[in-house]
Amino acid sequence: MAFLELRQIKKSYFLGKQEFPVLKGIDLDFELGEFVSVLGESGGGKSTLMNIIGGLDRNFDGVVTINGEKLDHKKERKLDEYRRGTIGYIYQSYNLISHLTVLDNVLISLDMTTMTHREREARAKALLAKVGLADQIKKHPNQLSGGQKQRVAIARALAPDPQVIIADEPTGALDSQNTKEVLAILQQIAEEGKLVIAVTHSQEVANHGTRIVHLADGKIDNDERIKAAYPLQSETSGIHSKPMSFMASFQNAWKHFAHNFWRNSLIMLGTAIGLFAVLLFSGLGNGINAYINKQVGDLANPNYPTVLRNVTPNKEAKGKQGTELMSATMQTMATDYKKATISESLLKEIKKTKYVAAVEPGYQFSNVTLAYGDTKVTTPQYQTWTHAYSSSMIKAGHAPKAGEAVVDKKTFAQVIDKKDWRSVIGKEITISFVAFNQDNVPTPVTETVKISGVVDSQTGAMVSANAATMKKTLKSAGANTDYTFVSAKVADTEHVKAATKALNAVQVDGQRAFVAISVGSILDTINTIVSLATTVLAAISGISLVVSALMIIVTMYMSVSERTKEIGILRALGESKRDIRRLFTSESLIIGLISAGLSLIMAYGFGFLLNKALYAIAKFDMIQVTWGNVAFAIIIALLISFLAALTPARRASRLNPIDALAAD
Repeated sequence: MAFLELRQIKKSYFLGKQEFPVLKGIDLDFELGEFVSVLGESGGGKSTLMNIIGGLDRNFDGVVTINGEKLDHKKERKLDEYRRGTIGYIYQSYNLISHLTVLDNVLISLDMTTMTHREREARAKALLAKVGLADQIKKHPNQLSGGQKQRVAIARALAPDPQVIIADEPTGALDSQNTKEVLAILQQIAEEGKLVIAVTHSQEVANHGTRIVHLADGKIDNDERIKAAYPLQSETSGIHSKPMSFMASFQNAWKHFAHNFWRNSLIMLGTAIGLFAVLLFSGLGNGINAYINKQVGDLANPNYPTVLRNVTPNKEAKGKQGTELMSATMQTMATDYKKATISESLLKEIKKTKYVAAVEPGYQFSNVTLAYGDTKVTTPQYQTWTHAYSSSMIKAGHAPKAGEAVVDKKTFAQVIDKKDWRSVIGKEITISFVAFNQDNVPTPVTETVKISGVVDSQTGAMVSANAATMKKTLKSAGANTDYTFVSAKVADTEHVKAATKALNAVQVDGQRAFVAISVGSILDTINTIVSLATTVLAAISGISLVVSALMIIVTMYMSVSERTKEIGILRALGESKRDIRRLFTSESLIIGLISAGLSLIMAYGFGFLLNKALYAIAKFDMIQVTWGNVAFAIIIALLISFLAALTPARRASRLNPIDALAAD
């Protein structure tokens, strides 16, 4: 039984419905150790026959049997495996990959073997030494002569130790001396027990083989044995083929990326700028949220929700905490003051509420005048000091006790003495404001207190003594002594939201009684607004990522067009459609990954500079890029680059290998 058998091979091309037969029933047998020359004129079907033998052409009639096993040309994976392990190609035009070195051109066929990297490199170098190119391994194809290129092609064809070498006009572009050397190498290959099939127009070339098959008008018209086939060798190399690994595809993609680095750099820069903008706005949002949380946290204890009297009808009040708070606050300054106050009976309702451990009732008034000597200062707010305030507010002195008050640093202490603002501590001031009596009639109130401390309230507010002291002052002035707010203590921070919800659910006489709001609720609202604004800005910045994706798509399509012949070469070497897709998607992922890295460098670098500039103003790092932001940027970069490459990669994988090899 012959090693390779062809039975009734027929092939036709069609122009519309018109058929043009190329092969008209070819029957041939080939043995290992033969050097068979297929001779014939152009258009006689020689190349078509070689494409069928090499597993590149799948659309024909007939049977190809290899080593006793029928080769099913309908199964593409089987053909990929066949080309990887059985066939080696040598072309007239060399078909070397231009961006790879001589060594890499040979190594690429070894990437689809079970050999280790060290073994692959050693074999490639040994083969290049065998064809006389040991000193040329670092050069690129454009630095070689025609004869040297053909020798590289021979070394590449031999690398995976195939049993069949197909040489398509191997000497057609060579001078006489290189022709002799290449023919000698092919003869040596046959002597080593391999089947060499050479397609040629030259009788001189054909005479170097062991057998000449003459093909004319799609038929075998002569099959001449010149000499016996060379004896087979029992030794085997032990090289086994396998599908190309992801890492090998990635490494090949990297080599092409590095070769076209400066062209790719524009795409990477555009993508990086888009990612940088997204990171910057995300980091800014994080910083603003953190700054607000710190400022509010410094002002108020999160375990003390503030409770006000609800003055909004239930139907309107539902879900509008901000509106309720504003309404209740405004009501205390209006003629219906009494409606907005909390009586002792209502205070008991608050005390009974779930999770409320204690209550601190208090008062709050607006448009307060502070008088010290001839200096008068109006402050926007005057209210009871409770444990809801953070002690970190106090910049000098201590919290107010009975008959004492703390004043604001900016709006009062520095007005009295700009340089030595602490000197106001211990001085007496007169506080004047307007309250309301039981009939909602405005009632002027005046009291004299001693300054116990200075606070930095950010809002310009000042706070007075405890509730008992203020209640006594109001009573003396004939004003209503019902409380305007209550600080409700919640023992466990985890229960603050539940307590706030429970307080908002309290009803008296069928009406919702209170509006409770915690620092957490305020922060949630503020953070939601900041996050929304940040997201909108990041989304606007993200438009540039769409442009980057389009740039990657265009670049990948250009790359497919430029590398059409390379795709054909890789398919002929045994790479599958999946390998081709992976080649292009891997290169795109490299672009995305480096873009992400550049964006992170830009974000952290610019963020550092911006934080340095803003720290003098806010004493806070306003740009805070988190690890979550970093992970998001990397994932988005990889996702965009991968999706952008899918369509071009799919197109590349669907190219017909024969057509791709014929591309210029």
